[in-house]
Order: sequence, then C-alpha cells, then structure tokens
Amino acid sequence: MVNRIYGGVIAPQEPVRSGQQTRQGGDFHAALQQELQRSEQTREVAFSKHAISRAEQRGIEITPNLIDQLKGSMIRAQAKGATNILAMDAEKAFIINVPNAKVITAITQEEMRESVFTNIDGAVFL
Repeated sequence: MVNRIYGGVIAPQEPVRSGQQTRQGGDFHAALQQELQRSEQTREVAFSKHAISRAEQRGIEITPNLIDQLKGSMIRAQAKGATNILAMDAEKAFIINVPNAKVITAITQEEMRESVFTNIDGAVFL
C-alpha cells in the first residue's frame, strides 16, 4: 500500500482497482488506435524534387487519380510492413519510401525493361 505525506501526516492512498486501471488503459488504447488510423487515412503522398524532375523529363503526368492510387499502394504496403516499395502499372512505376510517404523516383515503361530495382522490400500494382 502506498502512503502519501501531507504536512507531516501520513495519509493512506486509496488502492486502484484493477478494473478501473484496465478500463482507463483500454480507453487510451482505443483512442490512440483511432487517431493512428485517422492520421494514416489523411496522410498525403509527397514527391521528392528528384521524382518531380524525373516525371517531367519522362512525360509522366501526375494527376489526382494517380496520387490516390499511390496513396492506396502506400497504405497497403505499410499494413504489410514494407518500407520501400515499387508501385507500378503497365506504363509507369514509382519507388516510394513508405514511412516518409515520399515518392523517390518515377520511371516509364521503356526504362522498366532495362532496369534493376534495388533496395525495395515490396511491390504493389496500381
């Protein structure tokens, strides 16, 4: 039992019941999980300067639909624990750093044929 000292007088502290402690901890855990899910859903995909430059050079148009596809790919990959992914369709591919939600580079179909992708731990089809 824990005692508190108030002006030289020792006063016993009420014990915390295990049900109260669990309920409070459970409330916090539920709130934390809800906030994490909300932040994941609102998290936007950003493009590095390099990725923007490569997309422009290679004629890859960055549309809101494409950004939504990349975001969906990033969320699916994050759920599987991937950190660096190749997100691709038949015409283009993107390397995405999942923890930072950042597109690292953009590649066209022709360049994909002769490329070797390294330092990725997942691939997602758009």
